[in-house]
Order: sequence, then C-alpha cells, then structure tokens
Amino acid sequence: MSASISTIGAFRHGGRLREAMAAFPDAPRPWLDLSTGINPEPWSGQRAPADALRRLPDPRELAELETIAARAFGVADPGRVVATSGAEAALRLLPGLIGGGEVALLAPIYGGHAESWAASSPSLVTSPEDPRAVAADVLVLVNPNNPDGRRIDRDTLAALAAERSDAGRWTVVDESFGEVAPELGVAELEIDRLAILRSFGKFYGLPGARLGFLIGNKVFAQEFRALLGDWPIGADALALGIEAYADAAWRGRTRAWLATQAGAVDTVLAKAGLKPLGGCDLFRWVETPDAHGLFTQLCARGILTRPFADRPDRLRLGLPSRNDFNRFERDIHAVTS
Repeated sequence: MSASISTIGAFRHGGRLREAMAAFPDAPRPWLDLSTGINPEPWSGQRAPADALRRLPDPRELAELETIAARAFGVADPGRVVATSGAEAALRLLPGLIGGGEVALLAPIYGGHAESWAASSPSLVTSPEDPRAVAADVLVLVNPNNPDGRRIDRDTLAALAAERSDAGRWTVVDESFGEVAPELGVAELEIDRLAILRSFGKFYGLPGARLGFLIGNKVFAQEFRALLGDWPIGADALALGIEAYADAAWRGRTRAWLATQAGAVDTVLAKAGLKPLGGCDLFRWVETPDAHGLFTQLCARGILTRPFADRPDRLRLGLPSRNDFNRFERDIHAVTS
C-alpha cells in the first residue's frame, strides 16, 4: 500500500494522475481526479487565436490583463498587480527578492512554500502569535489554508501585516484559494512589506494555463516585474485571463455553485463516517484512522485523492463535477461501508 503511494508521488502534491494510472492499471477509466482542489467545472472561454501564437505577447495585452485582474481583486492601482506563470512560479522567486533572515511558515502549509524557503531553515509555527513567528523577518501563510482550510479574518491579518511591516518584517499571504473566500482578502491593502499571491487555475478550473499574480506595494511590484522580463506569460494565459477576470457574473454564479456542491460532498462524507475537519469550497480535509488505506482503495476504483506522509489519518478531497457526483457518492459508500 505505502509503496503504491510513494510510486505515485502523491505525498508531494496532487495531480499525479498518470503515475496513479500506472500504479493501478486495472482501475476503471476515466479516472476521477480529486487530488488538487481545482474547480471541476471550469470557465469555458476561448483560448488564444492562432495568430497570437505566431507572435510575441503584446505588452499592452499584459497591461490589460493586469488591469482587469486588479479590478477583480479589488486593487485600485493595477501597477501593484504582476502576472506570472502561476502562483507557484511567484512563490519560488520571492526568497531571492525578499532576502534571508529568520523565516516562519504557518503550518500545516502547502509544500511549495517549505521548498522555496528551505535554504533559510524556516521554523514551522501553528500560530502567528508564536514568538518565532513574531520575531521572523518573513512570515509565510496561506489564507484560506491548504490543506486544512484554516482561516484568518481580514482585519486580524491586515493588522498583523501592518505591524510587521512597521517593524521591518515581511508577510507573505498566499490567497490561491481566495476566490471562494473573498471576505478574507487583503489584496487591496498597500502595505510596504506585504506580498500576496493569487492563482487563476484553481477557481477558474484551468491550471494548465499557468497563470497567477503577485500583488505588492508599487515599488516591489516593479522590481518583481523586472525580474520576470518582457514576456512572463503566454498567449493562452493572456486570452483566458482577460476574458475570465472580466466575467463577474460567472464568478458570482460559480461561488454559489461551489458552496452548494461542497455542502453536498459534506453530506456524502458524513454518511460514510468521514466528517470534514476543514477545507474551503474547493476541497475538504477529512479524518479517518487509515487515510492511506482509503487512498489506495479509492485509487483501485479510479479516484485520486491527496494523502499526507506526516498525517496518516488525514485525506484531502476536491469536489466532483455534477456529472461525476453519483460516481463519487457510490464509490465513497462502497469503500467505507
């Protein structure tokens, strides 16, 4: 069982579908990938036209995207919003720009943050009030959190970031799941040493577009933009982002549907004895005595979820689409009854 999990690489992050298919060749197809916390019913706009793929991206299109995204994020000055090839790319570059010193990560936390700050030997803390967090030159947190859905309310986080900035300390807030919890967002706040990450792929359901954003004070945003160069993203990311971020009506409908679908998933999980302990409207974080065993049983049925090496009693599950919901309900019942 554990060999299958390590073969898939599922302990590192979700989305290893081809590895899962190789490890479980007899599983039913198509697979249902619930390992990543991505909207299963994506925005359905147009990709870039053929002529856009035959030329370099136009700087005016990049500026247009950043302006439209800024409006969607509630940021008054689009000069503070920098498009990147995914939030992952941005978080990997931050240590080089912000610098070293003492680093604290609010744990549990997405593994990419731990990897990107590894050279600083970061402290893992469970509260911003931990003395190591208070003293750290850089505090990194995710809100709402991945994988457990922990939430820090906006006013508390704003006060924390402002206080830390006044003391010459940085706060990095990863809002990759922020679209389903807009009330938590701090992107509109221009605080000197506050850097915010946003993801396109999760809420809009198009992670393959590789689009994300860094939001910071205007000077820091300019430095980050210069680091990326003239063409930080491709034509498809530009085309999809410009249309999707302008579609406020779709955003509202999708937030409502995801909340409803998450509630339906909770009902299925609770009936199976897997009552969620946390999560957000894109994923659920559940407790079960043998989460690794449940992961393997679901893989055998062609359903990929997300296990954790350090928490053998926890499993994260994304949401199924409308069309896949009955299969999800049937197979969860089958492996837990």
